[in-house]
Amino acid sequence: MIKASYKRYILEFKQASGTSRGILKTKETWFLFLEKEGEKGVGECGLFRGLSADDNPNYELKLQWVVENINLGLEKLLDHTQEFPSIQFGLEQAFLSLNSNDLFNLYPSKFTEGEKSIGINGLIWMGDKAFMQQQIKDKLEQGFRTIKMKIGAIDFDTELALLQSIRNEFSVKEIELRVDANGAFTPENALEKLKKLSELELHSIEQPIKQGQWQEMAELCSKTPLPIALDEELIGVFFTENKVKCIETIKPQYIILKPSLVGGIKGSNEWIEIASNLNIGNWITSALESNVGLNAIAQWTYTLNNPLPQGLGTGGLFTNNFNCPLEVVQGSLHYNNNEKWYFNL
Repeated sequence: MIKASYKRYILEFKQASGTSRGILKTKETWFLFLEKEGEKGVGECGLFRGLSADDNPNYELKLQWVVENINLGLEKLLDHTQEFPSIQFGLEQAFLSLNSNDLFNLYPSKFTEGEKSIGINGLIWMGDKAFMQQQIKDKLEQGFRTIKMKIGAIDFDTELALLQSIRNEFSVKEIELRVDANGAFTPENALEKLKKLSELELHSIEQPIKQGQWQEMAELCSKTPLPIALDEELIGVFFTENKVKCIETIKPQYIILKPSLVGGIKGSNEWIEIASNLNIGNWITSALESNVGLNAIAQWTYTLNNPLPQGLGTGGLFTNNFNCPLEVVQGSLHYNNNEKWYFNL
């Protein structure tokens, strides 16, 4: 018999982080604990208030139900939590952890052995021009060769000038630039803005217009001079037939998977398979989880053998994160086994 429990935890940002949805100072998350015959397991249910499809008043009630019914087994629990993607991912982690010899070694590989690393992008948060310029400088000094900049919060011309200043200094061979609009453009002005951005030889743009406008997004994807990656568009699309319809309707150039927001590993794998059948690329991104969730995402991501830089550089954002072997060196995520886990909950 498995015993289960859960606990809420508030992550505190080192520095208030700007998105097009506002300024983030804290990030709520939940941990699921399993125990069976002396063995333990832990998983993170990375609820993202204001973004997750499972941000609803019944969230804790669902976690309570999961704990009370934990002995149904993982597959049945995943079926019963279809509309709670972050709980699905927490369950997957917790069962992997319970069945592992090591609480946090979920996918043993050359990555967890410290022999291989994962290329990642350096994330530039929204803010005023000086703040964004400083972040860009820091990321370049840290050895990042792919930079992702969130746009849509300040004046578009200012953002364009910032990107132009990077491109003036670094060619497309030296620095790959990605931008994330978080749905900040309108269907009326998006194509014109994409044309201007494309002149800077960017890799891609995430979610140029708000999700849920499938026909408008499909038209943009067919006309765009700049590859478009769907991100928020995938949130809240729970069932296989709807996922197929979304991808076949929009036909984006890429999709971006955040396991906490799209149904964990099983849900992400399903999206990847649907997109791959249409020759649509993908990469994986964390969604402000603690190092527990980030660790699971990184270990799973390594198994996919995806050569594109991934979006996994968020572990250093919080003051009260948990010490772990994950570290960013020269624009790549490494597993440093000289560093130990310190998970004190």
